[in-house]
Amino acid sequence: MKKVIGVYRNDQKHWVGDGFHVSTLFSYDKLGQTLSPFLLLDYAAEQYIEPSVTQKGVGQHPHRGFETVTIAYQGEVTHKDSQGGGGTIKAGDVQWMTAGSGILHEEFHSKDFTEKGGNFEMIQLWVNLPAKEKMTLGHYQAITSEDIPVISLDKHGSFLRVIAGQYSDQKGSAKTLSPLNVWDVELASESSSYRFTVPKGHTTLVVVRQGALEVNDSHIVKDHTVIIFEKDGETDFELKPSNGQKASFLILTGEPLNEPIQGYGPFVMNTQAEIIQAFQDFQSGKF
Repeated sequence: MKKVIGVYRNDQKHWVGDGFHVSTLFSYDKLGQTLSPFLLLDYAAEQYIEPSVTQKGVGQHPHRGFETVTIAYQGEVTHKDSQGGGGTIKAGDVQWMTAGSGILHEEFHSKDFTEKGGNFEMIQLWVNLPAKEKMTLGHYQAITSEDIPVISLDKHGSFLRVIAGQYSDQKGSAKTLSPLNVWDVELASESSSYRFTVPKGHTTLVVVRQGALEVNDSHIVKDHTVIIFEKDGETDFELKPSNGQKASFLILTGEPLNEPIQGYGPFVMNTQAEIIQAFQDFQSGKF
């Protein structure tokens, strides 16, 4: 079985803007190349949002050098950016924004969701871009739940959604700029151990959103936890629900970029000089 090299849990929350109460489950500023090509993951666990007349979220802000992947589980998020991309994602939908050379965008609870209120739950993942793609033109992919292949894993209702990459013979809808997989998985409480196979040499992470998992019959982990596997060696690992409850989680795999990471705030580049240039370009209105 693929060796576990790290288990990290964080249920401490902070606000992003006034609309997203999140826990940062991993970040490149602490784990660096161990995560490459992934940079950061914020999880907004389920919470009830009171009806309001004022949309809450994050106002216009810049990004350069990476991609943001937002997965909605409950509630609705409306996005708008300076490249003309935008729209509202609902439960099961995904927005994949490539900041590239520079983009301005904003994210708010949708108008309908704001007025009605309700349960809200989402994940935002940051994916690094290879150096050769960091100055590509920014663009936006809106991926509805209907566009995401769903694979049944057992007779108990367990399933895997292929958001990006490939699982078995199913390919995800997202177009990526480096080899990676984003699989959204739910194992029913009745499920027995399930074996997953990932590409050799890939960074491999399991992010537990809800419930608890037993990993390789050796680790039991619960929600708000990220499991990091060794890159080399075996390509298989086993997961099964623990404590008699279903488990919901992401499996992330990606080919490491093996390039320097220099980040500051909303910019992730390869050198300090590129970060300085990003600030200068933003301040001079080039985004």
